[in-house]
Formats: sequence, C-alpha cells, structure tokens
Amino acid sequence: MPETILVTYATRYGSTQEVAEQIAEVLRQNGLTVDVQPARQVQSLEGYRAVVLGAPLYIGRWLKDAHKFLARHQQALAARPVALFVLGPTKTAEVNDPTVRAQLDQELSRVPWLKPVATELFGGKYDPASLRFPDTLLKAFPASPLYNAPVSDTRDWDAIRAWAASLVEGLR
Repeated sequence: MPETILVTYATRYGSTQEVAEQIAEVLRQNGLTVDVQPARQVQSLEGYRAVVLGAPLYIGRWLKDAHKFLARHQQALAARPVALFVLGPTKTAEVNDPTVRAQLDQELSRVPWLKPVATELFGGKYDPASLRFPDTLLKAFPASPLYNAPVSDTRDWDAIRAWAASLVEGLR
C-alpha cells in the first residue's frame, strides 16, 4: 500500500485551503508523506493510502467541488481511510451550535456510502471585503445572516492541529 496521504479541499475564498495546509504540516511533522491539492484538481487516488477532505458549509451546504470529488472518486474512497473536516460558523457564538452539526449530518446523509474514520467541524472565516459576485448580494440584503456582518475568524488553530495529530495513527 502506498504511504502518501492526500489532503484535499474545496474552498471558495481560501480559508479551507489554509486549514488543509496546516493539517498537512502536522501530518508531515508526525512522519507522514503528504500531498495537498484542491479537490477539483484531483484526477486519481492511485498512490494514496488515505484521504483527508476539507470543505466549508455555505448556508448549510458543501461546495459543489466537494460533492463532485466524492462522486468522482467514490469507489477509490470506499477502499481507503477518509477523514473529513468542515469549516462552519463564522460567529463565535455559533461554533458549538447543534444546528450547525445537523447541517453537516444532512450533507453526510447525501453520501451514505462515505464512512469517515474521523469527522470534525471547525469555525470558519468571513471577510466581506473578499466576497465576489454573487456572494456580494448576501451581505446586501437585510434578511441575510451576512447583512452587516463584521470580519471574523473563528478557526481554532490549536484544535485544528490537535485534530490533525489525532489522525496520524489511523492514517498510517
């Protein structure tokens, strides 16, 4: 079995990529060989013994790149350990909100064949200045949860590093 671990991610504004790179660094520090790639660029899982997939929840849904990755590699993923991390709330008060976990569970129910060896939900990052169309519309409508929302970063880097370290034995 190959020894390389793939850390792959779907991202819209780069936050999930930053977390994926941190997870990869922790795995490397623990003696694993790791490749990091955007999910949309992964052509094959041949040569990888395990996969760590990261995706954000946007309004309760994963990005299409995450779903496409899972669909494209379903057979290969079923034969390997898969760990999953998800970035969610951008408001500190919502990071441990059970409704966010329910949104993640709903997304997981869309891929019932996927049986991750580990799943973790972390806070996310929001910077209204970085938004591109059509996301800019979300911050303009008073009914939107992003209306007048300030810049925030609820990613807990210590928790992210600890979770990555906890994966080492299961991915060896």
